[in-house]
Amino acid sequence: MNTVAHSIPSITVAQSSLVRARWSTRAQFVVLGIVSGAWGAHVPSVKQYYQLNEASLSMTLLAFAVGVLFSLFFVGRVVARLSARISALIGGLLVCAALSCILLAPSFAFVLPIAFLFGAAASLFDVSINAEGSELEHLGKRQIMGNLHGMFSTGGMAGAALAAVLLRAGVEPWQQLAGIGATMAVVVAVASFGMLETHSSDDEPKQHFAWPRGLLLVLGLLILAGMIAEGVMYDWSVLYLKQEIGMPQAQAALGYAVFSAAMALARFSTDALRRRFSERRLLFVGGCVAATSMAVVLISRNAPLAFVGFALVGAGLALVAPVLFSAATRVPGVSRAAAIASVTSIGYAGFMIGPPLIGGLAHASSLGVALTVVVFSAALLAYGSRFVPLRKDE
Repeated sequence: MNTVAHSIPSITVAQSSLVRARWSTRAQFVVLGIVSGAWGAHVPSVKQYYQLNEASLSMTLLAFAVGVLFSLFFVGRVVARLSARISALIGGLLVCAALSCILLAPSFAFVLPIAFLFGAAASLFDVSINAEGSELEHLGKRQIMGNLHGMFSTGGMAGAALAAVLLRAGVEPWQQLAGIGATMAVVVAVASFGMLETHSSDDEPKQHFAWPRGLLLVLGLLILAGMIAEGVMYDWSVLYLKQEIGMPQAQAALGYAVFSAAMALARFSTDALRRRFSERRLLFVGGCVAATSMAVVLISRNAPLAFVGFALVGAGLALVAPVLFSAATRVPGVSRAAAIASVTSIGYAGFMIGPPLIGGLAHASSLGVALTVVVFSAALLAYGSRFVPLRKDE
């Protein structure tokens, strides 16, 4: 009798800790989204402030990408040693600091190392909070990765919208980024206190770094396909509507908003779908929907159909990150953080490969032909769904 009485408080504390950790991790995903959205909106500000040409701006973006990939080689070890909580705190604060300082450098020579730090810190922050999300799924026996990535999408839209509002209000770009960075740093610090202090180690392997090979390589390539398609839609959808369909720019810009909003909404429903259906089936259906919808958009060249198609593409691709990041943590032999870092190292390359690939194809043929890359990438996701490792309850 006494044993039962003493066990009840411990269960209550454990559940309350999980609830607090879930909300804290949601907040961290929102922060990453806001920072990403603000940074994306102010890439032109970096070019204008330092009077860069396209080559110099490309070097800045490349420095960011190199920082991301460099960090992913050791971030699994860092998270394993320091915990996701401390790693997220360090990575998040560095991300906010880099965002705040990117327009405060005395000359362009300082921008490249800041961009490198920005990318490295972003990958540390990203992997840390995804590892935390995976652990929360493991301990809480419920799917939440879709919700977390939905929070990221929402944060991304909020960051870009905030930048647009502040620009219209006449606030200087450096003031915007400094203010957003400082505010988000406070959120990161507060939210980190609610994250789990340590992760369970009873079923965690000792290997905290893994080269992408075998099943991890396959999952990484599927994430790569998804991120290529997603990056192409972010960078080229508006131009397609304006250039190929003939929409005014103000109306064409809604294509980006429709795609992003559909992706965010779909991610919030992903967890319920994952509880009810096989992840293999979900990824297969999502890939088929995205591929078919994009093909219809490109063939029809019809404005109303384009908006509907972009929304369906966003909904189909929304499943990629929640399903495949979670699936990677079920690959035997490596820790969850190492698995996420391994597949992310390939996946992030999608954002670097996609835009120049489309640019080259569009130059050689047309933008409409180039955007068939989205169709083939989504079809690859549907085909590759058979390799997603099954959950224990499937």
